[in-house]
Parts: sequence; structure tokens; C-alpha cells
Amino acid sequence: MIENIINNINDFIWTYIMIGLLLIVAVWFTFKSGFVQFRNLGEMFRLLGEGAAKGTGQKTVSSFQAFCISLASRVGTGNLAGVATAIALGGPGAVFWMWIIAIFGAASAFIESTLAQIFKVKGDRSFVGGPAYYIQQGLGKRWAAVLFAISITITFGLIFNSVQSNTIDAAVNETFGYNKNIVGLFITVITLVIIFGGIHRIAVVSSVVVPVMAVAYILLALGIVVFNITKLPEVIGLIVENAFGFNQVMGGGVGAALMQGIRRGLFSNEAGLGSAPNAAATATVSHPVKQGFIQALGVFTDTLIICTCTAFIILFSDHYATSGLNGIRLTQAALSSEVGAFGAFFVSIAIFFFAFTSILGNYYYGEANILFFSKNKQLMLAYRVFVGFMVLCGSVLSLNVVWTLADISMAIMGIINLIAILLLGRYALIALRDYRAQRKAGIKSPVFNASILPDHIADRIEYWKGEDQEEDAKKEESENEDSI
Repeated sequence: MIENIINNINDFIWTYIMIGLLLIVAVWFTFKSGFVQFRNLGEMFRLLGEGAAKGTGQKTVSSFQAFCISLASRVGTGNLAGVATAIALGGPGAVFWMWIIAIFGAASAFIESTLAQIFKVKGDRSFVGGPAYYIQQGLGKRWAAVLFAISITITFGLIFNSVQSNTIDAAVNETFGYNKNIVGLFITVITLVIIFGGIHRIAVVSSVVVPVMAVAYILLALGIVVFNITKLPEVIGLIVENAFGFNQVMGGGVGAALMQGIRRGLFSNEAGLGSAPNAAATATVSHPVKQGFIQALGVFTDTLIICTCTAFIILFSDHYATSGLNGIRLTQAALSSEVGAFGAFFVSIAIFFFAFTSILGNYYYGEANILFFSKNKQLMLAYRVFVGFMVLCGSVLSLNVVWTLADISMAIMGIINLIAILLLGRYALIALRDYRAQRKAGIKSPVFNASILPDHIADRIEYWKGEDQEEDAKKEESENEDSI
């Protein structure tokens, strides 16, 4: 009964609101930005190269470092389990719609991350920002900013953490046969111990392990794609046929493929969702557009490369049509058919690191946004306990219930952010025109000043008009010159 109600709510939000809003916003900013995700693709890679050439002793976060951080956080449950769920429920055609939402959604990712940089503020140890900040400062709507902060806390800190623990439990149970309840309790205890005091030491280990596992998975997936290169045209044809084929239209398959592709694509790359801007705001750059470029490139990397590799592995094996499996179990079965038992073992280990560190990252998204509207220590204590409770719930709930709850919470959060960037996007576009003009004038590292924005907006911006900003810009330019 309850599961049916949840499914009905989820279907209504996504069918009548979320998918249309996502596509409208993504297409709108694609055209208004002059196809920024394609026109400035070379500049995105240039910024990566520029950041990679810097030394490792800098105290600030470079564009390359920010890209690596975002890639490490994105590669995980969405790429391994989300893609499998999309294919199992929506058919191969879901992959096509994952591509579409990534291609156009990169423009939304550019806008939201640029806005996060424009409206960022200096925190105790680094910059802080994100949708709650640009909603409050840019729109002057404190209530909407608090609503978003509450929404992202529920979505990432609570619901998404259930998805992460559910995926870990399923993977470990499939490979090693351990009882899911015991595994869930183990994960919950470790999570509570860490968030109540041991996070810094674990974070150091995670920052090394997670990128290594991400690169290892990408290399393994690309190797399988190369090994099955002769099947590639057939698989691509299958994807397109199921996205637009006559039989699929008559059977309603196009709708299922579209909805599953966009849902799982958004869960993986988070374009327009409002989560990535919280991280994008922390970087020190001379111009907000730089982080917009990096986050747009991150969407491409996540979905067009990594998710596509997972999709090809699954479609090469044909397990999606014959095994009756779903989620991470389908990915494990498909990978095992290519590389043997090692495949299931590797996925279990990888998903443990990816998903568990995501639990910690999701927790801090919630903590940061709670601090945006309240400094109450009792509220923070209750939040931490509830995080542990939701991690435990994820291990005992069914896969469909967990993913449905994630869809609902993600949609509510996304709707708030998409409306906000629609109303504020013109300021990111002003910044983009300024950046392009400076690059055209031969300036290698453009510098932003809030004075180019309308006065009523410039007055609300804290960082991009003071001596600190000029000093940081000069420091970045000096570091770039030293690295050449």
C-alpha cells in the first residue's frame, strides 16, 4: 500500500514536472550560452592542463584538482548500479536518453557552478557556497534558500545514503554471501563512528583510494569495450532502436526508456540538481566561469564516458534481457561474464569504496546546509543519528523502494534549484561574455570583477570586488607563469 503511494507520487513528479523542467532548462541555457559545452570544450581542456602543470604545494584548489575531486565523487553508485537499473527498467534505449541529458545538461551544470562561484563567501578555512547562497543573495529569498538547504540535507544526507548502503549490501551479499542485515549494521556503526569524530583520518585514506579505484574501473571498462569492439555497432544500433523504434513506441517503451535514462543520468552526473555547486564554490580561481567549464566537462566525463562504458559492458553480455537481475547485481553478472569471477569481486570492492565515501560526502553536504540556517548543536546531533538510521534502513529496504525515495527527494531538490538558475542564469551568462571577451583580447587568465553585474546584484556579492580577490587572482596568475 505505502509502496504504491510512493510510486504514484514519484511517477507524477517525474512525468508531469521534472523531466520537462530539466530538458527546458538544459536546452534554454544551451542556446543562451551559445552552446558553451561545445564551443568552449577546448578551453575546458586547457584549464585542466593549466591546473595539472601547477606544483603540488599550493594551498588553493586548482581547476585540475577540482575536476579530479568532482570525478572521484561522481564515479560510484550511479555509474555502476544506476546505469544497470536504467537498462533493466527502461531497456537499452535508456542509455540514449542518458546521453541526451548529459549533452544538454552540461549547460545547466555550467550555469549553476558559475553562479556558485559568483555568490560564494569566505568561510573559516575555505570558500563556501552553493544554491542556498545564490538563492539568498541573488534572489533575496531567505525562505527559498532555507527550503533548498533542508531539501539537500534530506536528499543527500538521508535518502541518497540509503541508496549507497543498499548498493553496498547487495554487492557484498552477491559476491561473498554475507547476511545483508549484518553488513548493514556494520556500515551503520562505522558511519556513526566517523561522523562523530574520525572523519579527517578516513578522508585522507579515501582521497587516495577512491581516485585509484575510479581509474582502475575506467581502464577495465575501456579494455572490455576494446575487446568487444566488433559488437559495438550492434549495441549502438540496439540503443537507438530502443529509444525510437516502432515496437517500442507501440508498447510504451520510449516513455520508460526516457524516464529511466533521465532519472539515472541525473543521479549520476547531477547536472542541474544543485549538489555540485556546493563543491564548485570552494575552489580558488580568478574567474567564476572557470569552475563552470570544469563542472560541464565533469558531466561529459561521468556520463558520456564512464556510464557509457558500464552500459556497453551490460549490453555486450545480454544479461539485462535474460537474467532478471537489477542494480549492482546486473553489473556484477555482466562484468563476470567478461573477465570471470574477478569481475564480481572487483565491483564489490570498488562499490564499497565509492559508496561508503559517498555516504561521508553526502553527510557533509547535509551538515554544511544545516549550518547555513541553524547553529543549533542539538539539531546537528539529531541529524547525525538520523543519518545512521537511514544507512541502516537502506540495507533492509527493497531496491525499488530505495530508488523511488531517491527519485522523489532528488526531484524536489532539483525543481528548487532549476527554478533558481532560470531566474539567476543571466548573471552567469554576463560572466561568460566577460570571460570570452578577455580571452579574445589575449588575456590568458581572465579576472572577474563584480562591477560588470547590475548594481543591485553587485552590492550583494561579497568576494569578487575586494582586495582579497585581486590578491588571489595575482597569486594564481603567478603560479601559472612559474609552471610554464
